[in-house]
Amino acid sequence: MTLPENDNRIKPAIFQALFDRHYPALCRKLIGLLGSRAAAEDVAQEAFMKLYLTPPREDANLRGWLSKVATNLAINQLRSEGSRRRRETNAGRARDTDLVEGPEDALLREEKALLTKRVLEILPERDRACLLLRFSGMSYAGIAAALGLKETSVGTLLARARASFKSEYTRLKESDDGVL
Repeated sequence: MTLPENDNRIKPAIFQALFDRHYPALCRKLIGLLGSRAAAEDVAQEAFMKLYLTPPREDANLRGWLSKVATNLAINQLRSEGSRRRRETNAGRARDTDLVEGPEDALLREEKALLTKRVLEILPERDRACLLLRFSGMSYAGIAAALGLKETSVGTLLARARASFKSEYTRLKESDDGVL
């Protein structure tokens, strides 16, 4: 099935056929990644909205394009959920212990967060995705499904990604002398 050439949006009949053809497999993949059918359906629908509103220029690998878009959306959702859980946990700790973070602590935390972000941007995409998925709470099986890997290789890939992250983090921290 080909996408229209001189139109930004896909015609409704073509879109419906693409949806019917690719939606079930995309949902199955996302369920493995997100662990929830409802979350998977939401992300799949968002991916199809992107397809409808801004289709790829070439349709040679539409299934791959949809898979990549959906995986990126799922990773973003997992990051958001992880961030939300950390904020809630930290807020609960602060209330429980009545600790107030001082400006020095806030600055150090912000510097670490910026350095972490810079290191993640340097890492290869597969290493970055493995680390982000694992630290958002995903199982090895989920990571394997999300990234199209063998489950038995996820541990090795994560170990290498962690080592690369640590090495880059140390290198950047030393080269910046603590100044970001």
